[in-house]
Amino acid sequence: MSTVWLRDPLAVHLGRDRDPRDAGGGIVIDTAAGTIVELVPTGAAPAQGRESVDEIVDASEHVITPGLVNTHHHFYQTLTRAWAPVADKPLFDWLITLYPVWARLTPKALELATTVAMAELLETGCTTAADHHYLFPTGMDEAIDVQVDVVRRLGMRALLTRGSMSLGVDDGGLPPQSTVQDPEVILEDSRRLVGAYHERGEGAQVQIGLAPCSPFSVTTDLMSESAVLAEELDVRLHTHLAETLDEERFCLERFGLRTVDYLESVGWLGERTWIAHGIHFDTEEIARLGAAGVSVAHCPTSNMRLASGIARAVELEDAGVHVGLGVDGSASNDASNLIREVRQALYLQRLRYGSAEVTCARVLDWATGGSAAALGRADIGRIEVGRQADLAMFRLEGLAFSGSHDPIPALVLCGAEKADRVMVGGAWRVLDGHVVGLDKEALIAAHREEARALVAG
Repeated sequence: MSTVWLRDPLAVHLGRDRDPRDAGGGIVIDTAAGTIVELVPTGAAPAQGRESVDEIVDASEHVITPGLVNTHHHFYQTLTRAWAPVADKPLFDWLITLYPVWARLTPKALELATTVAMAELLETGCTTAADHHYLFPTGMDEAIDVQVDVVRRLGMRALLTRGSMSLGVDDGGLPPQSTVQDPEVILEDSRRLVGAYHERGEGAQVQIGLAPCSPFSVTTDLMSESAVLAEELDVRLHTHLAETLDEERFCLERFGLRTVDYLESVGWLGERTWIAHGIHFDTEEIARLGAAGVSVAHCPTSNMRLASGIARAVELEDAGVHVGLGVDGSASNDASNLIREVRQALYLQRLRYGSAEVTCARVLDWATGGSAAALGRADIGRIEVGRQADLAMFRLEGLAFSGSHDPIPALVLCGAEKADRVMVGGAWRVLDGHVVGLDKEALIAAHREEARALVAG
């Protein structure tokens, strides 16, 4: 066993239900196993003595949190950030304009886009990310395979979902026909990907989920068949739901059902499911979602960017829904910054519920333990003995933090932008604010070239 002691941190976020002094003296990690082996109380040393530790890291200038967990993203969208033709459009118009651009996606472009998204996430304290990739134009049959390679290269964890679109504009859906696939192709590839890449158990690095895109881009049959396949393969289910009032109207007109009724009709109302956005639910629907064990990925920046609405996150959590945070695609957020998303969630939710209900500690819990639970993970998201050593370390330095007094509120309220160090499974993946082993300048240059080519057509 090789051990590292993160000694005497400035502060540790253990969760709003725990005493931070329980780890005020630091955290001891078994780097070989990749797990946390001891929490050192304030003023103490490791139980076996400091001489038993192989390496000591002075954490006295760091706030330590569990590695942040991103529950909803579209990595490929880093290629279409801040594009003027969609800068001021609501969701449906935004999608209709972007679909033809995204249909030109290539494996090289996706590899660069995925690397940029994941590197940005890592540098902002994120150790696990769920990506929803649903575009498979000609030549992109192995899109998820490309993403698996990037995940392994960067050393992050990911739940990569095999998304899909099967309801094109000719049949009453929103996406153009060139972007939809035959259901049999979708289901066969889903089965292949789970067999090839899905890891189970504690410490899993790569997992696969099934993710038909949305009610307005997927047939009812495919939604139902995906639920059956997910249960057979024992993997999770993901989709967009109740993001906008336009979507609600679409469900009423096409299916004669509100969104939660639709979810139940296709066999998705259960613990296997986590949904993106979940804004437009009424009180009875929130209770049903909680009773069923459905989870929600709250994406505050995207919801503000597209003027979609404010999710009822506090009521969802109080009803038993696991609430996590997601940055969403980098064309509806224009960033892949998860620590920034924590601050956005705090402020957006306070507009609805006030400051007493929406505390700094609560939104940090959404970004860590809540997000982990939404992805079905019990081994990450909290700093506890036996859990994976996935940790983010933030410095509160510079003008933005000058005059701040309490570290955890400062991390959220003063607007932390980047982590100084990030550990995944006991291995350092970010040091001095930079992804280990990544030529960032070369990546940016290549990514920008692909982005320009994609938009130019």
